[in-house]
Amino acid sequence: MFKTEAIRWPAPAKLNLFLYINSQREDGYHELQTLFQFIDVCDYLTIHANYSGEITLTDNIEGLPLSENLIYKAAMLLKKDAPKNAGAVITLEKNLPMGGGLGGGSSDAATTLVALNYHWGLNLSTQQLAHIGVQLGADLPIFIYGKAAIAEGIGELLSPVQPLENSYLVATPDCTISTPVIFKASELIRNTAKRDHQQLMSQNWQNDCQPCVKNNYPKVAKLIDWLIEYAPTRLTGTGGCVFSTFSSTHDAQAVLDKAPEWLHAFTAQGLNNSPLNKLLSTLD
Repeated sequence: MFKTEAIRWPAPAKLNLFLYINSQREDGYHELQTLFQFIDVCDYLTIHANYSGEITLTDNIEGLPLSENLIYKAAMLLKKDAPKNAGAVITLEKNLPMGGGLGGGSSDAATTLVALNYHWGLNLSTQQLAHIGVQLGADLPIFIYGKAAIAEGIGELLSPVQPLENSYLVATPDCTISTPVIFKASELIRNTAKRDHQQLMSQNWQNDCQPCVKNNYPKVAKLIDWLIEYAPTRLTGTGGCVFSTFSSTHDAQAVLDKAPEWLHAFTAQGLNNSPLNKLLSTLD
């Protein structure tokens, strides 16, 4: 049964608290170990289900064809499991930077799958939704499962963990970094030894993409060099956003208050349970 009442769904950002690249496979994909944690800063999708059989996306991202929009792609994939008259109007509030390593596009797509599964009454399991989502990107399952986790393989093998829910200052450089470009770079570290989860959670964390990104993107290097004077600072994902770790929002805000004008940033709270999960748990 369709649930046609409009609901505003969160699509949270994520941080990669560490990222290690272990090897490159023959098919070109990279084996990695990374730790995903959510933050309380989100895009939002307001979804109104209907019986039109059409997917209408308002506020589409400028310069991005509808057919390439991950929200639209996710909805069309899910329609294969839905009645022919299943439709929806989706309105996007875009708060997360594109190409920043915060997972905004993947999170938007994952929220689309979870939300339309609810609105259309499909009753697909989390595992089924994740199987659909991975067709759009290796990091979609983490947003669908909604729990902080170590990801392995190409990012699809998830093991829930409970890292500290720290406060962060997340800085956004005025540049977009292409993940495929970074993963094709000859200088990228690709031989970090795999470690068991206890080792991974107890060691000082690093991001194997950071040296490559710093060398090729001066604006990212400038951010890291300024912030690292105040707190541990790393690249998230393949960048370009970087994050500094603090024990409290007050401490993060104090550094943000003294930041130079060229440094654009926001404070955020780490979350081991996704805001999307929390909303879903309140719905019947």
